[in-house]
Amino acid sequence: MSLRIYGNRLLKTLPGQETRPTSARVREAVFNIWQGEIDSCHWLDLCTGSGSMGAEALCRGANLVIGIEQSNRACAIIQENWQQLAKQNQKFQILRGNVLQQLKKLSNQKFDKIYFDPPYASDLYQPVLEAIANYQLLNIHGEIAVEHSPNFTTPTITNWEISRQKTYGKTALTFYKNTEIETSE
Repeated sequence: MSLRIYGNRLLKTLPGQETRPTSARVREAVFNIWQGEIDSCHWLDLCTGSGSMGAEALCRGANLVIGIEQSNRACAIIQENWQQLAKQNQKFQILRGNVLQQLKKLSNQKFDKIYFDPPYASDLYQPVLEAIANYQLLNIHGEIAVEHSPNFTTPTITNWEISRQKTYGKTALTFYKNTEIETSE
């Protein structure tokens, strides 16, 4: 099976519904909203699934793309896809395993854009968003997009505010921004 992304590039995907790719409409919406902010950014893709969001970020010039995915089979395909798309000056990494455990390993890094798309019925939303906040993974001027069902009640996270919410059919997006004030010592 394959999937088309930015620049009419084809990605390999797993057959079946083991990984649910973000729809083309939602992908396009996210990248339109973040237009002009992807080039040279550091991108974190949580519950990476097919890897299409990270692949789009690479195609649009992100300097660094890190994905976290639990499925071993999906990780192998994502690695292959990202390797074919990445330019020489771009770095990428796919981490396999539990998203909460893998986030802890990233605690010394900052990301400009974070995309989080867990299975809609999962109980990952609150703990993952809290972990991102606690490990301070979101750059002070960064933004996180959370994909969820339209009837989902979005969590409140200390020092974050909801900057916008959009609905596209059976998919909704909530965008959070950091409200912490950058301090200079």
